[in-house]
Amino acid sequence: MKLKKFRHRNIVVKDTTIHVADMGDPSNPVILFIHGWPTNWREFEKVMILLSHQYHVLALDLPGIGESKTPLISYSKSNIAKSINALINLLELKNVTLVGSDIGGQIVYAYLKKYSKTVSHAVIMNVAIPGIKPWKSVEQNPYIWHFAFHSIPNLPEQLVMGNQKNYFSYFYDQLCSHKDKISEDYRHIFSKSYSSSDALTAGFDLYRSFPKDIKNNTDTQNISVEIPVLYVRGDQEYVTIEDYLDGFKENHFQNITFTVLDDCGHFSALEQPEQLSSVLSHFIKQ
Repeated sequence: MKLKKFRHRNIVVKDTTIHVADMGDPSNPVILFIHGWPTNWREFEKVMILLSHQYHVLALDLPGIGESKTPLISYSKSNIAKSINALINLLELKNVTLVGSDIGGQIVYAYLKKYSKTVSHAVIMNVAIPGIKPWKSVEQNPYIWHFAFHSIPNLPEQLVMGNQKNYFSYFYDQLCSHKDKISEDYRHIFSKSYSSSDALTAGFDLYRSFPKDIKNNTDTQNISVEIPVLYVRGDQEYVTIEDYLDGFKENHFQNITFTVLDDCGHFSALEQPEQLSSVLSHFIKQ
């Protein structure tokens, strides 16, 4: 894939500096990407390059991670969504499709419960939503052991500091359809984004906020989301997609559809960028 040059800005939003990379004509419809753990904005760079000829594509480093150096006091998904809403307003972005993968998808969910009228479409990928069906069964899955581990205060930092690449690679290898889909270059880039103690803590705090997220999602369960929302999973994630759709519908997502990507695991944007780009473009144009 021929690389193009991204534009980079560090934008101060409510005392938090957020790093934003973008590409494409600013007059085109906007797609704003929110990465998961353990990645940074470059999780979406291949997809952004493919879509940049018809969309204004932007991606951010979550606060405290990568080039977004300022950590947040609270990593509840609702609080992060508040910062993203402020960012969208500050940049005066219009006709926005919000896309989040993994933890980023949880942030998109929280965003839609507060600010759905500020975006035209939304995409939630490769994730379960705290407190929303089938969250309880996900928590009880022994293969999801890291939810509990990451929630322990201080201990994950002590054990992972200095070993970020090896630790993160466990998840890349286990959750990808093919291990080589996340290259050594990406593994180095992502590990570097969590190399400082503050960044490593920010990443784990995304998990430590789950109890708060469950409460927030329960409190907002009756708020209706009317805009088109697409739920995306990889076929190698082996989930029962109907359970997740039921959860969205029970929480008043009125226009939810789904797509399952072929030969794809958890890191969809890195594993199947061409397939995902086509899905996103088709969804937005419908």
